[in-house]
Amino acid sequence: MAVTVNIYYHGVNGNARKFAEEMTAGGVVDAIRAEAGNLRYEYFFPMDDKETVLLIDSWKDQHAIDVHHASPMMAKITELREKYDLHMRVERYVSDETGVPETDKAFIKE
Repeated sequence: MAVTVNIYYHGVNGNARKFAEEMTAGGVVDAIRAEAGNLRYEYFFPMDDKETVLLIDSWKDQHAIDVHHASPMMAKITELREKYDLHMRVERYVSDETGVPETDKAFIKE
């Protein structure tokens, strides 16, 4: 059962975007994506809020998240969060293994 965590990073003076850029340019994002059990690690920028960045962070299961949280990678992430003085709002979702219901498929163009 996959676990997806949406993390909304909020800062001032463009700091949330600077954080995401440094995470990417510094190779941290690629290293996280290479970790066992990582399914997705991707940043998005809300059109109507230039001070927020959304991270969609998805893992195979809770064990994969726990291993990630115990890794040295978390120290680097924490260091950068502090550097840019970011605040976070977190949403957590567990996958629905049944897939997309037939009633929803009519609204999806593949």
